Amino acid sequence: MKPAPFRYARASTLAEAIALLAEAPGERKLLAGGQSLVPMLNMRLVRPAVLVDVNRLRELTGIVPTAAGGFRIGALTRHAELAAAPAVRARAPLLAEAARHVGHAAIRNQGTLGGSLAHADPAAELPAALVALDARVLVAGQRGTREIAVDTFFRGLLTTALEADEILTAVEIPAPAPGWGFVEVARRPGDFALAGVAAALRLAPGSPARFAAARLVGFGVGDRPLRLSGAERLLDGGALDAETAARAGAVVARDCDPPSDVHGSADYRRHLATVLTERALLQAAARLGGRPR
Repeated sequence: MKPAPFRYARASTLAEAIALLAEAPGERKLLAGGQSLVPMLNMRLVRPAVLVDVNRLRELTGIVPTAAGGFRIGALTRHAELAAAPAVRARAPLLAEAARHVGHAAIRNQGTLGGSLAHADPAAELPAALVALDARVLVAGQRGTREIAVDTFFRGLLTTALEADEILTAVEIPAPAPGWGFVEVARRPGDFALAGVAAALRLAPGSPARFAAARLVGFGVGDRPLRLSGAERLLDGGALDAETAARAGAVVARDCDPPSDVHGSADYRRHLATVLTERALLQAAARLGGRPR
């Protein structure tokens, strides 16, 4: 199929892009990497009156470390850049690992961080990684700028807290937790994940054998990146061992609400979530210096 007719506009500045969106909110779409938008245009799942190209906006680029140990990432940062950037690999290897799992090389070279978040596919890797990292999403519109906690940014299937006249400009990540894990199961490399889990863990002060805080996020198991809160509560103050990881995995099914489709049933995806939670926790424990038995 071919897309429905639309007008193309290329913005030169962020202010110009915001003005173009505000002319007819809801009837315009932003074009960044286009890895999700172009197929949806071709299948006529979306029919914007105007396509606003933001690829020339330097305001939306760059990976800048912060003094507090985190960093700010521009929305136009490509997946391949996230996977390779020294600052990301050093300060947030969980995010670099998630980016490495996105699609194929051609998709990673074109797709953008902001596009992935705004599209809000519940099986996508980067949204889950950023929820695990407790990130903040920065957006701009005619009413000014605002920050949105990533926990509240995703509202449901392909739905976010972005208003129709707002642009996602950057993501800010605090100093990441030192223990992390990231695992997924897909039918083939590059396919959408059937299920996956991102984990970020901190140890209790003065205790090299107990968790102080855990953020566990499932993807492909609900209508958005899902905090696996039951497992997080179980880990609070728990021991850093294989038995705890197994018990945490066993409780995640109650937090999941996965779909059934031709690739796998809801029950199969729940089972994957339990196994992958355990594996992600064992990865994180190993990186924290623990020795799970």
